[in-house]
Amino acid sequence: MTAAIVVLTDFLAVSNRALAYAAALAVPLEAHLVLLHVRHDGLLAPQEYAHRHAGRNLRSTQQALHTLAESQPVPTQIEISESFLPDAVAEAVRHHQPLLLVLGRPGTATAPAEVVTSAAMDLLRQAPCPLLIVPTVGWDAVAPRRLVLAVDGEPFALCDNHLLVLRMLEKLNGLLEVVHVTDKRTPKHGAAHILYTVQAGGLAGHLSPNQVSIVHGLQPVAGILQAASDFHADLIVLVARRHNLLSSLFHRSVTAQLLSDSPVPVLLLPSLD
Repeated sequence: MTAAIVVLTDFLAVSNRALAYAAALAVPLEAHLVLLHVRHDGLLAPQEYAHRHAGRNLRSTQQALHTLAESQPVPTQIEISESFLPDAVAEAVRHHQPLLLVLGRPGTATAPAEVVTSAAMDLLRQAPCPLLIVPTVGWDAVAPRRLVLAVDGEPFALCDNHLLVLRMLEKLNGLLEVVHVTDKRTPKHGAAHILYTVQAGGLAGHLSPNQVSIVHGLQPVAGILQAASDFHADLIVLVARRHNLLSSLFHRSVTAQLLSDSPVPVLLLPSLD
């Protein structure tokens, strides 16, 4: 059985774009797709969609999902859940043990960015699995090759699927740049220390210090986005510390702003701490 990529879908262009991106990843990663449709969720069933399709019954939903699945370039299965979103995703993660979850980032006309961020936090808490957030517009459905990994310079240990980034780099013939951002003019950590924490965390095996970029004098999000732009990155990878993610307003706001402002997809890797 191949590895799974679970995609949260709602039939709208938002999720279909995320689905196309997930399919582009699934081919080189030799994975199959699972389309998870949560019928009564405010994020995946926006109010305007619910009004327009209030009469859609389970059978027509299944038919639409099957049509969507049959158009994918890899084997694709569907699941329909009546549970709340975090519970439905947690069950899907337990059942499929996916490489990652994929969620489209709606535009403000459909759902404010803070709604998506709140959903991402809930998903990371309920189901600690790599979570990929794909922007609504302005992004082609092609697999990424230039990855920027943003770290805070402190040691970390990842949850399951800690080899995901290495697998992506190998299968996609990708390039990796590590970035550490500090608003201090004199950085607390040097490139050698940053490199050690990344290697110890299992995210890279053959990095050199010249693949580590330390950005100082900027706030975290601005520094990450600047480094991503300089590297021409097509994916930002962020180690999301679960303790800080759930309790620290600062770290939560950084994650929220990055998810809201990034012009490229963002992959959140939950850590054990």
